[in-house]
Amino acid sequence: MTLTGSDLAPADSTGPLPVVAEVPGVDRIPVSGLLAEVPDPRAVVVALHGGAVDSRYFDCPGHPEYSLLRTGQRLGYTVLALDRPGFRSSAPHARLLDPPQRRVDLVYGAVDALLDGLPRGAGVFLLAHSAGCELAVRMAAADRGADLLGLELAGTGRRHQQAAHDLLWGADRMAGRRPRGVGRLIWEPSRLYPDDVLGGSTVSAQGSHLESRALHDWAVREFLGLAPDIGVPVRYSLGEYERVWRNDPAEMVAVGGLFTRSPRVVLNRMPNTGHNVSLGRTAPAYHLTVLAFAEECIIARGTGEFSGPALQFDGGAAARPER
Repeated sequence: MTLTGSDLAPADSTGPLPVVAEVPGVDRIPVSGLLAEVPDPRAVVVALHGGAVDSRYFDCPGHPEYSLLRTGQRLGYTVLALDRPGFRSSAPHARLLDPPQRRVDLVYGAVDALLDGLPRGAGVFLLAHSAGCELAVRMAAADRGADLLGLELAGTGRRHQQAAHDLLWGADRMAGRRPRGVGRLIWEPSRLYPDDVLGGSTVSAQGSHLESRALHDWAVREFLGLAPDIGVPVRYSLGEYERVWRNDPAEMVAVGGLFTRSPRVVLNRMPNTGHNVSLGRTAPAYHLTVLAFAEECIIARGTGEFSGPALQFDGGAAARPER
C-alpha cells in the first residue's frame, strides 16, 4: 500500500535531540533526556526507561527503525524520553530524591519545563518500561495523573516468575550487588535481539541507590495500593518470553483487575518478544501498537467515553479477573 498526501513527517526529519531542564521547584535538579518534536502534534508521549539503561533505550543506537521517538515523530507525535531520577543529569542529586513524591514532582516539573511553549495536542500519554513503571504508576495515581491521556506499562507485574524470584530475592543474594544471571532473564532468548543490541551495551547507564530502594516491596505492596487510584485508560504489556514477571493469561488478567477506576484496561501479550520490548526485533510492531492505543485515548478524550469491554485481552473478547 502506498500513502499519498500523508501528513507523516519525512524520513529525514531531525529526529531526537538531547535536552536538559532544571526543575526550580525541586532544588534546581537537572533532568536530561531526548526530545523528538513535531510542530502540530496529535499528542505528546512521555517515556520512562527501566533499570541499568537511560533514555537511549527508546532510540536504539544503530537501529532507527526500533526507535519509539522516531516512529512517534513520523506519525505526528512529539515524544519526550526522560532519564529517570538518579540517571545521567540528576545522578549527582540522587540523595535528595529518596521520597517518592519528590521524584514525581521532579519528573512532572521536567515535563513542564521541556514542553514549555510547545503544543501538546490532545495531551500527554505516559509510557514506562520495567523499573520505570514504579515512577509511572505513582505519577498516574497522583492528582495530576487525572489529566493524562493514558498509561502504557510494559515489563512489570505483581508476581515474579519462580526462577526470577529465586535469583532476585533468594538467600544467595548479596545486598548492594546485582545478582549474577540477571542478564539471562532480560536478554534471552538471544534470537529475539540483533547481535549489536544483545546485552544492551549501547544503552547501558549507571543508576544509583534509588533503584533498589524505590523497588523494595514495590510489586507486593505499593503497586497493589496505587493501581486502584489510576483513573485513566491503561494498557499492560508483557512479552511472550518475559522471564522476570509472570505472563500467563490468568496473572495478566489479575493485574488488569487492579485498575478498578480505569475506564479501559487492555492486556497485551506480545509474540516473539522478550523483556526489553523496545530493543528487540518486534520493537517496531510494539511501538505502533502503543501509538494505536494512544490514538484510541485521543478519540475517547474527544467523545467522552470508550466503547467495548472495560477489561480487554489482546484487543479481543472481554476478560474477567480471577475471583
